Amino acid sequence: MTTPSLSQWNADPIPLAKLLGLELVTITPDRVEAVLQVREELCTRPAVLHGGAVMALADTLGGIATIANLAEGTMTTTIESKTNFFAAIPVGDTATAECTPLHRGRTTMVWQTRVMRSDGRVAALVIQTQLVMPATRES
Repeated sequence: MTTPSLSQWNADPIPLAKLLGLELVTITPDRVEAVLQVREELCTRPAVLHGGAVMALADTLGGIATIANLAEGTMTTTIESKTNFFAAIPVGDTATAECTPLHRGRTTMVWQTRVMRSDGRVAALVIQTQLVMPATRES
């Protein structure tokens, strides 16, 4: 599979990444990095980044990281995700996320995404499993 370049991903993001305002910084088979400006519409009360937005950020990076490692004729979907939350990210701050592999197999890949606040404090750690399967005509 041909992996879109960083500029291609940012010019034509997947719809959820566009909605979140996700900006990809690095895409390689070994690392995907992104930043997310914490806006009011992504927050819960009090004004901190909603946990679902954190999970969506991490899931998006894990999917992109898997795509960067897929063989021709395959596709991926998330089959499991676990999130630990450590600190809130307030509105106006920037969330930085780094996704790295724990396992890259023929049928599954496991990714760890560390989400950090601008002060360097870890806000969340996400581990997700991606299923690797044959691509279908409809995909």
